[in-house]
Amino acid sequence: MKITIFTDGSSRGNPGPGGWGAIIINENNVEEIGGREDNTTNNRMELKAAIEALREIPVDAEVTINSDSEYVVKGMKEWINGWQRNGWKNSQKKEVINRDLWENLLEATRGQKIVWKHIRGHSDNGLNNRCDEIATSFADNMPTNLYKGPISGYFIKLDHKPH
Repeated sequence: MKITIFTDGSSRGNPGPGGWGAIIINENNVEEIGGREDNTTNNRMELKAAIEALREIPVDAEVTINSDSEYVVKGMKEWINGWQRNGWKNSQKKEVINRDLWENLLEATRGQKIVWKHIRGHSDNGLNNRCDEIATSFADNMPTNLYKGPISGYFIKLDHKPH
């Protein structure tokens, strides 16, 4: 199964109340998910969005994850193997920040074929903008209504099927 995911995180203050949002698209359906934490950071919410989205999909899926967080994308594409090799120390020999969530994300990726894509945030990408809306609504403790249903009923035009 091919699945496309869009993710975003938000915090009001850094740290402060935060929210995360994700949109999961397969061949036929769209599901929006989101959540909130009272005292967190933007980077933690970016990671949480990816973790929670991956927990919603079948283990053997082919997945493209679109995130406006360079922290998440570079972390998964460039840094995480070195962190593990070095006992979860970064290049400055310091403990990796948010290690708990990096480990959760790593676990959530097991068995998946994932392509990580960095996309520009706050641009003309309707799906990224919707993830931002979901994340900020949860951060503000005023969650928006989340869509779950057929692609044909989704209110954002999808330019593509999952790839």
